[in-house]
Amino acid sequence: MKRISLTILILLIYFGNSLAAITNVYGRDYQLLNGLWDVIVDQYDQGQRMKVYENKSPEGLTDFYEYSFKGGERLHVPGDWNSQSPELKRYEGTIWYGRPLNHVSKPGERNILYFNGVNYRSNVYLNGEKIKEHEGGFTPFEVDVTDYLKNGENFLVVEVNNTRTPQSIPAMAFDWWNYGGITRDVMMVKVPENYIEDYFIRLNPQSTDIIDIDIKMSQPQEGIEVKVTIPELNQVFQGMTDENGKIKGELKAKKLQRWSHENPKLYEVIVETSDERIVEEIGFRNIEVKGSQILVNGEDQFMRSVSFHEEIPQRLGRAFSQNDAVMLINEAKDLGVNMVRLAHYPQNEYIVREAERNGILLWEEIPVWQGIEFTDSMTLEKAKVMLTEMINRDKNRCAIGFWSVANETKPSPARNAFLKELLKTGKGIDSTRLYTAAFDLVEFDEDKGLFTMEDDFTENLDVVGVNKYLGWYHQWPLDPKNAVWEVITDKPLIITEFGGEALYGQAGSRDVVSSWSEDYQARLYADNLTMFENIPNLAGVSPWVLYDFRSPYRFHPTNQEGWNRKGLVSDKGQRKKAWYLMRDYYEKKKNEYRVK
Repeated sequence: MKRISLTILILLIYFGNSLAAITNVYGRDYQLLNGLWDVIVDQYDQGQRMKVYENKSPEGLTDFYEYSFKGGERLHVPGDWNSQSPELKRYEGTIWYGRPLNHVSKPGERNILYFNGVNYRSNVYLNGEKIKEHEGGFTPFEVDVTDYLKNGENFLVVEVNNTRTPQSIPAMAFDWWNYGGITRDVMMVKVPENYIEDYFIRLNPQSTDIIDIDIKMSQPQEGIEVKVTIPELNQVFQGMTDENGKIKGELKAKKLQRWSHENPKLYEVIVETSDERIVEEIGFRNIEVKGSQILVNGEDQFMRSVSFHEEIPQRLGRAFSQNDAVMLINEAKDLGVNMVRLAHYPQNEYIVREAERNGILLWEEIPVWQGIEFTDSMTLEKAKVMLTEMINRDKNRCAIGFWSVANETKPSPARNAFLKELLKTGKGIDSTRLYTAAFDLVEFDEDKGLFTMEDDFTENLDVVGVNKYLGWYHQWPLDPKNAVWEVITDKPLIITEFGGEALYGQAGSRDVVSSWSEDYQARLYADNLTMFENIPNLAGVSPWVLYDFRSPYRFHPTNQEGWNRKGLVSDKGQRKKAWYLMRDYYEKKKNEYRVK
């Protein structure tokens, strides 16, 4: 009986989280449902018992309900609830969001309700009926609401819960703020009965001028004509769907300009049927590994990277808009980067597309971070869904160079099996990118006098990331100029995290770790940059982190106050001394690789 119940539960979770497949919602006919939504704060989780999703109002003398969406608190969507109300600053729990929807049905039109991100669990109700559930705070999901909508006024309710659990991804403790709410755009997308559900248009990995095309219609119908046009290249592909509603094909584009950091060329691409026309911007580039090198368009590239959270520190809240994306990407650009590690979760589509427009490669990862339940089959299914949703959303973005399946996990048979399943899932969707993960397992071998790392799982990866905080969490075992690495030498190695904390404007000894000073942080950076010259397979570095960010378990009362102060830029936008060291280092690396 227990086995049957567990199987049913797993299936309910998996199919309840059925994968959002509709591609490029922003290139379609849509209506934003953003704005002020009515909310009910449900601290003791009584909303289900009281059926608040039915949104009933008293109609007679004997009607009585102990809730109402009208006349109460309202919150902005998109937006996290923590930054919108002092009482909700540290709130973890359930909030019910509600808003009316006016609808006029049109023959032959489908209505797809699309959520770009809700943290963390959500149940969606329309006119009192549950129509969708989803788990995962950083990937989109959708539901076809055509058959649930009625002409005239409807009422949409979303139950959102951000409570941490051991089976969540991320799990119980993570080093960033657990922002709750409907944190990204909500949209009603209008599509025909049989619509272009998915497409994958990219440069063939073995070619500089062949564009591979995969298209899937929403219905498994044969004989639907689909056309792909790239006007600037004078190229048109036409084909008919097979019995599964799919098409495969290719275009030959001899005058193709490949997307690069120096020339982030994007082409207008039109995908259409007789009933639908989608306009997209797509760039085409090659990325591959050769020995310990990362080649972009056939040229050896050093990944001059930085990480940031999806957070605007000056606002103490989630980044969610195009303006937010411009601010974050521009600060990274000023540092001289050609790559950003979107840590530690898929960030919103505005950030991804803004990076692409600026020629910045992206390392994108799902939040399999530290304390994950690797022995739990349901947790694995959740991770596979999150990875699939991430890749489905961004596989047409040429800026994505790296899919990462984990950060700072410990070796074990269960961990290895878990991550191998993720790699299998990812490569089944997209085999054109480099697959990677970040590890914090490098240790100093006193007998050899070298830094080494043991983790057999790295054999499965194209690129290996290493997080190492020498000078902060780990003391230097020898002079940095003598610190030689022998770590996974047959693969490209990226230092995905290093650094230390400093309070902006704080002066102190460059030799005292506990000074929390800009002086010590700058010294720490200088030492690490010296050591990097002794890593023979080093293919890039990514300091942690661009901005100071909020973290509930940073307890130092005067220097942290709930902030991780490892930022090169303070929470007020002020650049610390270490920022200038990294800018100069990146300029030097840029010139070195230009000469190559």
